Amino acid sequence: MLSKIYRFPQKYMMISVPLILVLGFVIGNFVDTSVLQPTILIGTIIMIYATMIGFNFKQLASPKGTKVLLYAVVINFVIIPVVAYSLGTIFLKEYPLMFAGLALSALLPTSGMTISWTMLQKGNVAVAVKLTIFGLLIGSILTPWYLLLMVGQYVDINIWQTMQTILLVVFLPMLLGHFTFKLILRKHTPHYFKEQIKPKLGPLSIWAMLYVVFVSMSMRATMIVDNLALIAIALLVLLLFYALNFAISTGIAVTRFNRADGIALVNGTVLRNLSLAIGIAATAFGAEAALIVTLAFIVQQQFIANYAQISKRYWFKEQHNSNEVTAKA
Repeated sequence: MLSKIYRFPQKYMMISVPLILVLGFVIGNFVDTSVLQPTILIGTIIMIYATMIGFNFKQLASPKGTKVLLYAVVINFVIIPVVAYSLGTIFLKEYPLMFAGLALSALLPTSGMTISWTMLQKGNVAVAVKLTIFGLLIGSILTPWYLLLMVGQYVDINIWQTMQTILLVVFLPMLLGHFTFKLILRKHTPHYFKEQIKPKLGPLSIWAMLYVVFVSMSMRATMIVDNLALIAIALLVLLLFYALNFAISTGIAVTRFNRADGIALVNGTVLRNLSLAIGIAATAFGAEAALIVTLAFIVQQQFIANYAQISKRYWFKEQHNSNEVTAKA
């Protein structure tokens, strides 16, 4: 019974994510969950840690994946900003603060979710890690200047804080995962780990991810209720933004890369760092900007949960008879 409960989110992702979003929204309107905000970092570390146990760190030093990285940079910092600017110009002319929130959502790519979802979809985790690191660093450098061009306001972003984030949510879980794997190999063979232990780590990553989703949603529930008049236009823009983002990234991934790299490319270009974006939006632009980033969080989680299930049936079909997909470049 406990085993079935433990594996339920992984088996029914299209149910689990919306259920947690609704649960977070309902509870957040009755209970102040802001006290749980510090635990989001812990949940993110656990989420990535579970994916890093047994990870081949030599792949990070390999030049393989450079092509994916170059494509991701072009998508994240050329194509997606143009898409966001176009949508903002068309739909948000009368809502400049929400335009700023949309810009922030578009300009800060990758997060811990990039690595986690790539692992869950059996994509190239090594490439996903590279995309996460470079995406955050390049985004932090370019975003202030893009904001100046797009919305007419320069917003300084702390590069050192971004580095700290990378150290905490990427390198710390990698280090913990490495030592955990070494301890496991003292008692078990690599084959036993792959066949018996590794499959049990996936649900742990998903439970941690769902916890992060729940806390993030519940903390912003009252903001959504207090701004119902703006939600319709914001949701319309976000649905168009993510639909175009997924379509562009998928088209390039399918036509230019193998399955493993394609999954990493999609997750490295459609998943935005909304935790960082909402912090900047709230402090630099105010409630309206923070609102659209909050709604982006909902749309993004639902999109990727559905996308992961649909894509493996059609364009990212699993290759059961292949070698470990993460070893490919």
